Amino acid sequence: MDGAAKHLPTRADFRFFLAHRVRYVELDTQGIVFNAHYLTWYDEAVSDYIRAAGWDYQAEVKRMGADFHVVRGLVEYRLPLGRKDEIEIGARTTRIGRTSIAFQPAVFRAEQETLHATGEIVWVLTDQATRRPVPIPDSLRAMLGAFEGRDFPAP
Repeated sequence: MDGAAKHLPTRADFRFFLAHRVRYVELDTQGIVFNAHYLTWYDEAVSDYIRAAGWDYQAEVKRMGADFHVVRGLVEYRLPLGRKDEIEIGARTTRIGRTSIAFQPAVFRAEQETLHATGEIVWVLTDQATRRPVPIPDSLRAMLGAFEGRDFPAP
């Protein structure tokens, strides 16, 4: 989602969705979703997405002694959402680097093409003892590639 021409995602770009109904507590004084909640939704969607792809997050963290840290969280708003709106947060992998994974979340009205928000979440895999980045395991690269139906070759 850098400076290149942006492609706005459509529902067809996603294999995973997390359903959500906007709650009263998520609204601001204008009666629309307060901006910080989008990042919460993105985090939940990406976490559920990676589990749906087959990654046993807790077991792998314990086994490797490494965990992911968010280093980028971007929200791009398109249309507002209000109380009780039924939405689906899509998540997909867009890039896997040597030590990082980039995800694109997108918020759609439930069962519709209407895009309300998109963005980017970037995780870096970090050794928990040294706090230094470590390479993404080939098994995770292959798992996400299989889930997305595309290749994420090692850099």
